[in-house]
Amino acid sequence: MEAIENLVTRRSIRKFRSDMVPKEVIEKIIEAGTYAPIIIAVTNKELRDRLSAQNAKIMGADIDPFYNAPVVLIVLANKAMPTYLYDGSLVMGNLMNAAHAYGISSCWIHRAKEEFESEEGRELLRSLGVEGDYEGIGHCILGYADCEQPSASPRKENYAFWIEYNKGSSCVLSLTEKAGYRAVILRYVFGSPRNCPRELPSACYP
Repeated sequence: MEAIENLVTRRSIRKFRSDMVPKEVIEKIIEAGTYAPIIIAVTNKELRDRLSAQNAKIMGADIDPFYNAPVVLIVLANKAMPTYLYDGSLVMGNLMNAAHAYGISSCWIHRAKEEFESEEGRELLRSLGVEGDYEGIGHCILGYADCEQPSASPRKENYAFWIEYNKGSSCVLSLTEKAGYRAVILRYVFGSPRNCPRELPSACYP
């Protein structure tokens, strides 16, 4: 699947068939997330159900937070790294996009942090030989959708703020208002940034 199409068409699925995803496909998906944190791939139903029950308890609800998905990929990141949260989040995104490319549905399920701060979660890490101060970033659940592909939610307008560089122009500070947003656009003169204001006028702030 073409990369941009993959990013645009992927959706979170919250209703899965119980059919197991082939191991070779899971391995290919995991490969997209092997360049930073740790991934625990859970296909064992007993452990999957224990994790689901623990997650539901943290959530305070009597449901299956994994929506019947048979595969749970748990992403953990080492807190010793200053960028651990960002690294782990990027891995989660990579896993979901890779899954979509292979025709597998996915969803990011939260509360992994609380799970692996619990004694049960720490015991699971010890049993796997995982040492260090790791934080649960998220669960990437995988499976085959048992529902129609959800439609894309409406995308907000005016979410991009541009600071433009125009060669040969003078330094201009412009203020625009659209849909309740105020965007400040700075255009820098080539070779003369000293002509630009050091501080934005008070009118530029909401």
